[in-house]
Amino acid sequence: MRPDFEIIQQWIPANSEVLDLGCGDGELLAYLHREKQVRGLGLEIEHPQIIECVRKGVPVVKQDLNKGLHNFSSQSFDCVVMTQSFQQMDKPDEVLDELLRVGREAIITFPNFAHWSARGYLGLKGRMPMSKALPVMWYNTPNIHLCTFKDFEELCRQRSVKILDRLVVDSLHQSRWFINLMPNLLGEIAIYRLTSL
Repeated sequence: MRPDFEIIQQWIPANSEVLDLGCGDGELLAYLHREKQVRGLGLEIEHPQIIECVRKGVPVVKQDLNKGLHNFSSQSFDCVVMTQSFQQMDKPDEVLDELLRVGREAIITFPNFAHWSARGYLGLKGRMPMSKALPVMWYNTPNIHLCTFKDFEELCRQRSVKILDRLVVDSLHQSRWFINLMPNLLGEIAIYRLTSL
């Protein structure tokens, strides 16, 4: 299982209802169903990923997340998950609102653009950073709204979003003691558990 899924699954209670936005091949939902009897639904836009979800028995709907979640009622899921897709949304602030309208809690992960390697790459090379967390050239990256921990937490404050948990990890999703000393500088990937105030 993907290392970030190992972390996320600990925050999802057994027997809950989960909506996974940009669920990919359904790996997380398949695990949650098997190990925690979670009832889940995935939203995905890529056809090959949808086929893989179906092969795994994961319920999935083809949906463009940039068009909103209007087809879901408020508070219809215990938890809404979005891993490594938040920075790819046209309007991430509105997506955050929708996540917490549809779910009682939300889990979001994204790469931290303030990591020292990104700062160094831009400062020394004068080019858009590339790393394990940001592996694609600027002209073909799906990441259109990169942010930092500080940016995201300011957005949460503006939107009256309560941060229940925050985990700051490296590109291998390992939590190391020194990262928490300066998370905005040393953390490569952010993992947040959120709810509305």
